[in-house]
Amino acid sequence: MAVVGGGPGGLYAAALLKRSDPAREVTVWERNAPSDTFGFGVVLSDETLGGIGDADPAVHEALTRALVRWDDIDVVHRGHRTTSTGHGFAALGRRRLLEILQERCAELDVRLRFRTEAPPAADLAATHDLVVAADGVHSRTREAHAEHFRPRITTHRCRYVWLAADFPFEAFRFEIAETRHGVMQLHAYPYEADASTVIVEMREEVWRAAGFDMMDEAESAARCARIFTEALGGRTLRSHRSAWTAFRTVVNTHWSYGNTVLIGDAAHTAHFSIGSGTKLAVEDAVSLVRALDTHPALPEALTAYETERRPLVESTQRAAAASLRWFEDLAEHVDRPPRRFAFDLLTRSRRVTHANLRLRDPSFTATVERDFGCPPGTPPMFTPLGLRGLTLRNRIVVSPMDMYVAEDGVPGDFHLVHLGSRALGGAGLVMTEMVCVSPEGRITPGCTGLWNDGQADAWARITAFVHERAPGTALGVQLGHAGRKGSTRRMWEGIDQPLPTGNWPLVAASPLPYRPGVNQVPRALDRTGLTTVREEFTAAARRAARSGFDLLELHCAHGYLLSGFLSPLTNHRTDRYGGDLHGRLRFPLEVFDAVREVWPEDRPVTVRISATDWAEGGTTEEEAVAVARAFAEHGADAVDVSTGQVVPHETPAYGRSYQTPHADRIRNGAGVPVIAVGAISSWDDVNSLLLAGRADLCALARPHLYDPHWTLHAAAEQGYEGPAAPWPAPYRAGNRPPPTGRRA
Repeated sequence: MAVVGGGPGGLYAAALLKRSDPAREVTVWERNAPSDTFGFGVVLSDETLGGIGDADPAVHEALTRALVRWDDIDVVHRGHRTTSTGHGFAALGRRRLLEILQERCAELDVRLRFRTEAPPAADLAATHDLVVAADGVHSRTREAHAEHFRPRITTHRCRYVWLAADFPFEAFRFEIAETRHGVMQLHAYPYEADASTVIVEMREEVWRAAGFDMMDEAESAARCARIFTEALGGRTLRSHRSAWTAFRTVVNTHWSYGNTVLIGDAAHTAHFSIGSGTKLAVEDAVSLVRALDTHPALPEALTAYETERRPLVESTQRAAAASLRWFEDLAEHVDRPPRRFAFDLLTRSRRVTHANLRLRDPSFTATVERDFGCPPGTPPMFTPLGLRGLTLRNRIVVSPMDMYVAEDGVPGDFHLVHLGSRALGGAGLVMTEMVCVSPEGRITPGCTGLWNDGQADAWARITAFVHERAPGTALGVQLGHAGRKGSTRRMWEGIDQPLPTGNWPLVAASPLPYRPGVNQVPRALDRTGLTTVREEFTAAARRAARSGFDLLELHCAHGYLLSGFLSPLTNHRTDRYGGDLHGRLRFPLEVFDAVREVWPEDRPVTVRISATDWAEGGTTEEEAVAVARAFAEHGADAVDVSTGQVVPHETPAYGRSYQTPHADRIRNGAGVPVIAVGAISSWDDVNSLLLAGRADLCALARPHLYDPHWTLHAAAEQGYEGPAAPWPAPYRAGNRPPPTGRRA
């Protein structure tokens, strides 16, 4: 068996292969010397150490003797040091880790070939039963078989350098330096009794502006020490082959090819800010050897290894990506108050949450809650929020969800039960589906409308029920026009597919079909058409007000008509309603102004936007902030920040709370309250987003389909019984989970 790469992952894999079966002939090729290493310290979690202990107690015992442990995280920002405790870290020197693994390999008679280039990948595969490629982020083995592994490598926007300090920090320290060149950050932690790892990181443009691109290794270390002189107590920083680099995320479609398998950074990388590179590599080694021992046939073993590891690695990579992006966008976070900034930093990857921090450090978390304004004993999600003349009793929104069951645009008993049950379920704000302003503005024949008084009367029946039976719950209406995405079948009959018969003509910003050859070509709105559509929105808003809705949301997202004006992918106009962002904003703002003028002054208006199209050439991050700012300047009380669904060739980065970074950017970049949406599924996520300052309200869709009483159940699970989540009198007997099983 051949192992290419003598880093921690490769050495540990070799040791486990030999320990598991002494008859195996295991050879490690490493082109560097035994003592050569990049970086200084390595952080290992208790979970990883436990896995090492199960796989090889000898290595675990040696590691335990070398580890330094601590519990605190210090966040230093604008002269304030905020300390959070209870985190439980363990670290050791990277060189010592390599020594331990090299010694273990020697004990087990693994052949270690240092200062030796491995033979070509094809030659190794031809002469060995198994080739383990542990040759890092720049893996030559992976590149030799790139057409089979199909790697995707993304280079990110920050530069960073690994340095060391000859003293131990008392905690894991994050420190922010706001220089005339831009924001820089320090990550530091102890790894020996008299030494600490220090990582300095900053955006590429900041790095260049500060002149680091023109400095040698010694000059860079000295400059970093001067920038962070307070953290270092005036001491120097030590370097060792410390080159500035940009982090690269490695993803592979396949982890094995024939008898060659990737582990560690050759297979996948996760940003150092969550400390997972070495962790993932040694866990890969454990899983690979276990699979080989369990499945005698090599193909089945390699499949089992990847099947076990891939979901865990992808979860870690999602967390690492969130952490990486947070640090890339650090300049957008620095204006938060000190404790909120610290909470935001600690929860950046979504691995650490509000509930988790309450267990680790209840004192710190309680101060953040008080800063937020939580009444005593009240979780953040049950803290009221005022929008214009409306006070929402809690921060939960039932997101707009199209039901497609209306008849001629009239909401019926289904809508009464659907919206009424969710209002009884405790949410602060319940939103209708997109209510269309004209028959031609419908998505499907089953969409609701507000283009006539009969529809308004039907909506008034629903608002009256909510106000009478669920007092304190606000009911909001979302007004929209389908644009080029109209005249399609109901979702379960074929989403975005045109009707088999009875299609109506479509209008849009430009004559571009949603799917060429599938959906019809819309007519580009001329001056008369623009005026007609604006008046349709105005008339619908008047009816919505008479129907008794508490809040109105203008739908400018998801590729519908107004969204089609905002996105450069769907607006190709050459008149004053196209071109640059100012032109593309013109018609949506005209509609907003007309709606705001007829909507009651004391009732809020929000706007839903797609903050990114998830497609090349679409709306940029900067444009999304500008769009939100423009609506706020025209009187929008909050922006509902969604993403995508503008073009069919989008490639969304799905994942837990995946859209919330866009809400965060808009909230703090445009200075406007935001509603965060997108795979928010737990009350813990809601509390975390609110306390971190990433959102003001959280909208949940599927969780409310699964459980109409999601908010009340969230209150019960947190032990909250206050005014922000009252149980309806007929339901009070059910405010505790029913007993299960037999009781003696």
